[in-house]
Amino acid sequence: MNLINNNNILLKSSNTNEEDLKNEINNIRKLKNAVILSHYYQRNEIQELADFVGDSLYLSQKADQTSADIIVFCGVHFMAETAKIISPEKKVLIPDLNAGCSLADSCKPEKFKKFLSQYPDHIVVTYINTSAEIKAMSDIICTSSNAVQIINRIPKDKNIIFAPDKNLGNYINSLTGRNMVIWDGNCHVHEEFSIERILALKKENMDAKIIAHPECNKQVLILADYIGSTSALLKYTKESSNKTFIVATEAGILYQMKKSNPEKIFIPAPPNDVTCGCSECIFMKMNTIEKVYNCLKNESPEIFVAENLRKHAEIAIQRMLDESLLIEKIKR
Repeated sequence: MNLINNNNILLKSSNTNEEDLKNEINNIRKLKNAVILSHYYQRNEIQELADFVGDSLYLSQKADQTSADIIVFCGVHFMAETAKIISPEKKVLIPDLNAGCSLADSCKPEKFKKFLSQYPDHIVVTYINTSAEIKAMSDIICTSSNAVQIINRIPKDKNIIFAPDKNLGNYINSLTGRNMVIWDGNCHVHEEFSIERILALKKENMDAKIIAHPECNKQVLILADYIGSTSALLKYTKESSNKTFIVATEAGILYQMKKSNPEKIFIPAPPNDVTCGCSECIFMKMNTIEKVYNCLKNESPEIFVAENLRKHAEIAIQRMLDESLLIEKIKR
């Protein structure tokens, strides 16, 4: 391979193809005892390359369980940061350090601290889509896979603050009968689905089931035939006898849906922007095969979390992991 070394950053040259890079990545990760974790919303080729592909809960569990020395987290910053919090002895890398999250950014630590001061008697439950600083202020973390069960396990006489996703929070309230105080945050992808365009798609595909992530706004959830986390949506499409689905979540999940159900049709729910037919997270798509190679080869960009902050954030994350194990045992 003809690779250019420029300021210790390796870049793909024009005559280096994807298969070369994949082979090099496989060689390096074996040599360095590295594991590659990929969220469902990553590019197709990264999902194929990864050792584990899943939602936030699954990837958090894998980061906690792995014996690898290096974790390459193909997702967004808060995910890699979470891996570092629960596995401080491991080197955690992210292909693009600028891969942020609009939902996490909607909850700034200074503002959240002030918000909490208004509700001193409340249990603080925060979605995993938050910074380490927010996690450190929390009593327990949740994901969309386990949020309802975690809320249901909190005694009814306890008041709760939920942050940062208002749509997920309101959805949880509707299912649990709780009256949680909810932070006003949202995900730019799930907030921007067009009701009108979804209805038009449904008219064109009358037999299609509309399935939606609970981060979607209430109007989309009302339309949905099924609501669930990314892993739950994937499971639903596998088990459903239906052949066509309109999918209201980040379009990266469609790759796994098609892979598991090649005979079925999956249509991404369209956003309000009529110039764009996609429903993609710009941050999730920042990671590329080239960047995976670069970060693994150079062991950079690396995620760091100050130890005092890490210890406080770890408490809330570990509670989630412990609760998730209990929830799984109860299901069995």
